[in-house]
Amino acid sequence: MIKHIKPYSLYIVAVVLLTLGGIMLELLLPTLMANVVDIGIVNGDMPYILKTGGLMLIFALVAIILMTGVSFFASKTALGFGRDIRRSLFVNVEKFSLQAFDKIGTASLITRSTNDVKQVQDVLNMILRMMTRAPLMLIGGIIMAVTREPGLSIVFLGALPLLALLIFVISRKAIPLFVSLQKKTDKLNLIVRENLTGVRVIRAFNNETHEKERFDTANLDFRDTGIKVNKMMAVLFPVMMIVMNFTSVAIVWFGAVRIDQEIMQVGNLMAFLQYSMMILMSLIMLSFGFIMIPRAKASMDRINEVLKMENDIADPEHPKSEHGELGSVEFRDVTFRYAGAEKPVLQRLSFTAKKGKTTAIIGSTGSGKSTLIKLIPRFYDVERGSVLIDGIDVRDMPQEELRAKIGYVPQKAALFSGTVAENLQYGNEGASEKEMWEALDISQATEFVKEKQEGINLMIEQAGANLSGGQKQRLSIARALIRKPEIYLFDDSFSALDYKTDAKLRSELTKITKDATIILVAQRVSTVTDADQIIVLEEGEIAGIGTHQELLAENRIYQEIVSSQRAEEEGA
Repeated sequence: MIKHIKPYSLYIVAVVLLTLGGIMLELLLPTLMANVVDIGIVNGDMPYILKTGGLMLIFALVAIILMTGVSFFASKTALGFGRDIRRSLFVNVEKFSLQAFDKIGTASLITRSTNDVKQVQDVLNMILRMMTRAPLMLIGGIIMAVTREPGLSIVFLGALPLLALLIFVISRKAIPLFVSLQKKTDKLNLIVRENLTGVRVIRAFNNETHEKERFDTANLDFRDTGIKVNKMMAVLFPVMMIVMNFTSVAIVWFGAVRIDQEIMQVGNLMAFLQYSMMILMSLIMLSFGFIMIPRAKASMDRINEVLKMENDIADPEHPKSEHGELGSVEFRDVTFRYAGAEKPVLQRLSFTAKKGKTTAIIGSTGSGKSTLIKLIPRFYDVERGSVLIDGIDVRDMPQEELRAKIGYVPQKAALFSGTVAENLQYGNEGASEKEMWEALDISQATEFVKEKQEGINLMIEQAGANLSGGQKQRLSIARALIRKPEIYLFDDSFSALDYKTDAKLRSELTKITKDATIILVAQRVSTVTDADQIIVLEEGEIAGIGTHQELLAENRIYQEIVSSQRAEEEGA
């Protein structure tokens, strides 16, 4: 955190100096007022009253200007700090492996980048404006009050331990509640996010009532914890005001006695009362800070967890540049398991996908097909063995260089808000309009894009909400094609296409990817029949490798997959 606050050191120094100057002027005002009463009014000295009153006015105006400067520099520091933290979080999260995303969760990352940063930003602003001011005013007020009336100081000095004890007790109870509140915010955000992204599924299964109950449970839990926090705040300030008011009454009472005994003057009592109020108000400000700081600390801890999380997928210190067979992808005795899983998802996989050839991966649900694909661009790192591209272990290649070789089409099409053209250029910023239309032609997306008046300038809504599943898949494929990579990875990217479109697309792909390596995951046998080699996965292990005809003749698992799909087609 220090590195994020360091750029604002001069602003913080300015805040402290301006606060110190403003408080010194404010501390002089009660003394000047006492002099007006005890000297000017008692003696009827009008010139003295006007002179001292004018001086008080000047001091007050200068103090206002100084405190305005404090607000300006404090806000500039807090807002800049918040911006820098958000940027650091974003940059760090962008480097995360999928393992790190799985560990923290998307909803929690969103909360940490927004709500938690806002909490810390607001408390920093408060610290600079109030927590800097309060100690200076407390010390200055005590010095001025004790110097002016030592005998009467015992009254407010007796109230200080009571207020300190109250602040300690409340703060001790507040910290666990604030930590709990942040976790419940995460849970609430997760439920909202799941419902918004899965609204179609929820409605399709008539599960609105269940989701409403689930949300209500989390919402009520969040509310109850929030009420507990607010109850403490509600108790703290009235009690502090009671202590403050009783202290004021006691000061006036004992002060009146001292005036009656001619030990002190009226002006002195007025000044002493103001200094006492300054002291008690500074304690109230400190108590508010002590309540808010634990909440900010809970947020800061969550932010630091993300910032300090070591990226388990890092670039090598000494990248290798010696190449073997260009375009080849080799799995050499690869084993992989997800964090916390007991069993490996993939075990002892060994095969080679060669340049100019198509390698298809097929298998039952949960056999590890998508996981296998994700190891190639290093979304995850293998537990044992090696994944090699061009004869080099992917862990020995800079990630940018590695991923520049790959055109990846995910299982779930991911499109961004913007035009069709902008989404296509995500794969190649310098792509011309001609290249975009060529990619759309190959991916069988030209027809539906041309149907729209805007053409490639058609606006795509968030997550492609205004497109069908098949249209989104075709645009995702076009985006990968426009990159013209050495290696194409298709992770079940034809599943939303009908058989006719699927066949046409694969036929066009073959024409333009003769010099590239294609690895595709598929559920449908019809998608893989023309592949140069088909790898059959079963429970994370290779159950067979060969062409469609070879596997159909010799491999029992492949035969079962083919026969089950034929039965489904005939039944349909």
